[in-house]
Amino acid sequence: MKQYENVTIFNHPLIQHKVAILRDERTTMKEFRELVEEITTLMVFEAFKDVPTKTVKVKTPLEETEQTMVVDNAVTIVPILRAGMGMVNGVHTLFPTARVGHIGLYRDEETLEPHEYYCKLPDGIENSIAILLDPMLATGGSAVAAIDFLKKRGCKEIRLMNIIGVPEGVKAVAEAHPDVKVYISTLDRALNNVGYIVPGLGDAGDRLFGTK
Repeated sequence: MKQYENVTIFNHPLIQHKVAILRDERTTMKEFRELVEEITTLMVFEAFKDVPTKTVKVKTPLEETEQTMVVDNAVTIVPILRAGMGMVNGVHTLFPTARVGHIGLYRDEETLEPHEYYCKLPDGIENSIAILLDPMLATGGSAVAAIDFLKKRGCKEIRLMNIIGVPEGVKAVAEAHPDVKVYISTLDRALNNVGYIVPGLGDAGDRLFGTK
């Protein structure tokens, strides 16, 4: 696959260990949900080493000192419904006060093109880093559409986080939005003839919420 400057594929052994269990068809809904959150937290830890910070004064039991803290409202979480909801708690583990917006997109089963059906974003999102979440980066159509919408709302810094992607999706996002940083824990082989990632893990939304 062509290398893109704005795309990071993680090769962390702890992430890969959890992805292996995530793929397993025997993994229960509860385990699947917990693994998605854990993988997301590990990804966010690596991807936000440059989060905006400020210097504050803290009084310890011994003396006053200066300490670095994350800027208030530095990030806003934006899951793509519905599977992206499974990643929200993983981000909140590290950014517990982050506000959450939602973008609802569905994929036409014949054309595979995304269609928007819902969007609600917090006021002032344009002044923070928008973390766009979706477990799977398949054709890339939904991600590109969601990024387009965030940019129309004035978002200047957007980061896309996916647990599993394929070269087709990476290419679509990287070339449509070279200014958006993309973080993927694992790159799979390709899409099958109905647009599913292989080997993949099945439908992430169904496995998160126990639907078919």
